[in-house]
Amino acid sequence: MAEQIPCPQARRSFITLAAAAFLVLTGCVPRGERPVPRPDPIPEEETRPIPLPGDQTRNRVAILVPLSGANAGVGQSIANAATLALLDTGGEAVRITVYDTAKGAATAATQALAEGNGLILGPLLAEDVEAVAPIARRRDVPIVSFSNDEGIAGNGVYIMGFTPAQSIERVVGYARSQGLQRFAGLIPDGVYGRRASQALIASVEGAGGRMVAMQSYDRSAASMNAAIGRLNTQSGFDAVLIADSGRIAMQAAPVISRGASARAKILGTELWNTETGLGSQAALRGAWFASPSDSRFNQLRTRYRARYKSNPYRLASLGYDAVLLAVRLSGKEWKIGRTFPASALRQSDGFTGVDGAIRFRKDGTSERQLEVKQVNAGASATVSPAAQGFGR
Repeated sequence: MAEQIPCPQARRSFITLAAAAFLVLTGCVPRGERPVPRPDPIPEEETRPIPLPGDQTRNRVAILVPLSGANAGVGQSIANAATLALLDTGGEAVRITVYDTAKGAATAATQALAEGNGLILGPLLAEDVEAVAPIARRRDVPIVSFSNDEGIAGNGVYIMGFTPAQSIERVVGYARSQGLQRFAGLIPDGVYGRRASQALIASVEGAGGRMVAMQSYDRSAASMNAAIGRLNTQSGFDAVLIADSGRIAMQAAPVISRGASARAKILGTELWNTETGLGSQAALRGAWFASPSDSRFNQLRTRYRARYKSNPYRLASLGYDAVLLAVRLSGKEWKIGRTFPASALRQSDGFTGVDGAIRFRKDGTSERQLEVKQVNAGASATVSPAAQGFGR
């Protein structure tokens, strides 16, 4: 059952769709774009609600997303996709309830725990995860967050969002397989940029390449052009990662192409996957970036439009896959009425959903199987498909 709080409870309805067969489980937005302000902490005595009587036939799962405020569109899209996953699978062993974090993430978590939820999916923003985590931890309830900030992972918090480390490691590995050896980075200031720079250095070293240059900028045109100018004085790299959105990459690529390393292969991150028209910029054609495959998401989008009469945000797939995971574990590893076994999230063969294969590490971060795409004049094309699972 899917519910939204504070809206009245919806009438129970379970529908099994044949179209969901392909999605049966087999096994970043950058932090701080428009964050919801972190609420004041709730006194400890208010975070110990008296639990309601348990559900005797289903495991209760809370979805914490913003349903109002600046991020309401993304949050509602995730919530809708989560409901669609429950309907698609006929998840009789799971009852999901949606709580609005925009009115206070700590308040939403406290209510969710008081109502007997044994697993939290969300929140979306790292700031909200930080507010919710200590409350959930006191009740031994794990969090599978939609955030992409690996800095908040661990101690009961698992990160499901698309992280720069995942895509950078994949695209660097592919570049090395194609003979590229010397790497440079164009990195934005901020949390995402810091994570990306760390991932780039680690990935290049891990793949046996050489890191020869890195420059940062503050996202203004003047700062970016100055950073590229400094890069172009350090000629000799044969690949340069632009760790920013596709829109920024479209601005940066022509400037890079006029420098001493004009022949360098341009690389990108998962952020490029949501940008249309990359191929309209000639300087970006031939660039590589890693991201989840869109093939299953396109099928999800078709069913989403049919039910909700609108297009989902790309991050809606996180809500869908998180519920698929909860459905798969319910009644098996997660017995009805029992505490959720966090070890069930750390299965070595992982899980498969709309965004392909994913598995969680012991430290709460996640590993994904991504594909590598090449920017062409028309649509981007896959040059290295994602692996279907994780080898033992």
